[in-house]
Amino acid sequence: TKCVHLPPEVTATSRHYVDRLFDPDPQKVLQGVIDMKNAVIGNNKQKANLIVLGAVPRLLYLLQQGSSSSELRAECAVVLGSLAMGTENNIKSLVDCHIIPALLQGLLCPDLIFIEACLRCLRTVFISPVTPVQLLYTDPTVIPHLMSLLSRSQRTQEYITQIFSHCCKTPEHQTVLFNHGAIQNIAPLLISPSYKVRMQALKCFSVLAYENTQVSMTLVNVLVDEELLSQVFVRMMQRDQPIDMQLTAAKCLTYMCRAGAIRTDDSCIVLKLDHDLKHAHELRQAAFKLYASLGSNDEDIRKKITETENMMDRIVSGLSESSVKVRLAAVRCLHSLSRSVQQLRTSFHDHAVWKPLMKLLQNAPDEVLVMASSTLCNLLLEFSPSKEPILESGVIELLCSLTQSDSPALRVNGIWALMNMAFQADQKVKGEIVRALGTEQLFRLLSDPDSNVLMKTLGLLRNLLSTRPHIDQVMSSHGKQIMQAVTLILEGEHSIEVKEQTLCILANIADGNTAKELIMTNDDILQKIKYYMAHSNVKLQLAATFCISNLIWNEEDGSQERQDKLRELGFVDILHKLTQASDPNLCDRAKTAMQQYLA
Repeated sequence: TKCVHLPPEVTATSRHYVDRLFDPDPQKVLQGVIDMKNAVIGNNKQKANLIVLGAVPRLLYLLQQGSSSSELRAECAVVLGSLAMGTENNIKSLVDCHIIPALLQGLLCPDLIFIEACLRCLRTVFISPVTPVQLLYTDPTVIPHLMSLLSRSQRTQEYITQIFSHCCKTPEHQTVLFNHGAIQNIAPLLISPSYKVRMQALKCFSVLAYENTQVSMTLVNVLVDEELLSQVFVRMMQRDQPIDMQLTAAKCLTYMCRAGAIRTDDSCIVLKLDHDLKHAHELRQAAFKLYASLGSNDEDIRKKITETENMMDRIVSGLSESSVKVRLAAVRCLHSLSRSVQQLRTSFHDHAVWKPLMKLLQNAPDEVLVMASSTLCNLLLEFSPSKEPILESGVIELLCSLTQSDSPALRVNGIWALMNMAFQADQKVKGEIVRALGTEQLFRLLSDPDSNVLMKTLGLLRNLLSTRPHIDQVMSSHGKQIMQAVTLILEGEHSIEVKEQTLCILANIADGNTAKELIMTNDDILQKIKYYMAHSNVKLQLAATFCISNLIWNEEDGSQERQDKLRELGFVDILHKLTQASDPNLCDRAKTAMQQYLA
């Protein structure tokens, strides 16, 4: 046995619980198990101690003893279930003690309360990733027996379907469950009064139908209370259902579609339903929704979706469908795919996705606009080849109009897309953005109550002021207003991020040839830079020091005068202090600036 050192006080109380399980008086044993149950609820430390002290083999022995009362057996199953609710290590210990065969054996007992307690514990053990699911299939009599227990109670239905949905991992598992009548036995549970039962039954169908043509083809003809199964799925996907249910139902339908069990094209309106286009729409919507959710964070899945034959064409044609819901689902799907740089460079370009997207933006409801404009933001990133053709399509005016929307989400997307468009753009594009947006609107956005809008507007300004000729050109025409806006933001109650971005804009201005003078002649701004160089936040100190660095750079005209003025204002002393800063970046930046004075 392992020698485990537990603190004496813990050991004493925990050992006391275990010792009571060995009492010769069955009544005392029962009371001991009940007390143990109350002691372990929500107490992971206590659970671990009892496992180390050998409670599990004794509980299993009592659970399997024919002489134990049914109440004692049920209480043992409850405690074991509670121990299983702890950590993955607890589950490993339970599995190593052969809890699974013991509990499966317990299911042969006629007592329903005991059966439910065994099933609840089995469910907890099987849903853990550390449990080998194969253990459910070792004894061939287990699956048919579980099927027969489905009719006993709502609880047996919930636990058994949950066990099935977690233990169906391979085509072989699907076949075993299918051959033992899973479809006929589980289908009626889809209209159970209990949400948990409906949900677990639905999950069972999604794992049974996954990439399985045999199951999918069988599902097409199943009736639940005289309603086609596919119709039940469509109903479960409606907006008033919980998201989890909508998505799982969409998966079931999508797997049926993929297996060819449901034709999704209009020529044969979905299934043999009443000839109502609505259902075809709902299914397409379901598939798009599903692809969107699958692709949202996974590059491999995005790649698979775009490589699926005709998939991009289908999504693009979905953008111009009559049903708003399908349009929304299709644009969600595109948005999800547009998170991939690879897809932006390839399939999006090949399919001229931006054309239908622009059309969609002309007069769509807000929720479609938000998704479509988010997708457009991604299309306008500098590495996207679609950027060139989009620019000629009147997109700038369209985005400028979004920035005037009442909806903060649309204002953010409009300005975000303009920010992406201005990134490393040529002077012509930058000029058009400034002209179309208009200085008045630009400054209105700089005082927007929504901090996301403000951040993206600052980002746009920073991108507009990004190469020397551009900096000087923008500042010569709008310098006074920009300096005013910068001053207001640095004085206001704004987040560190907002102030950092604003100081970065100042650093860009300080890098211009003629623009520099707008800072050098503005004592108020110089005092603010000084204040932020001594700020408690390193990010702000770094950005402010960068401004000074750019102002005193040696190789440039007038650098001597600027250095002298800044020395008089006390900047050299601050730089000197910062060369001793604890942050290595700040220290380096201050040293680099100091060297300009020594050169």
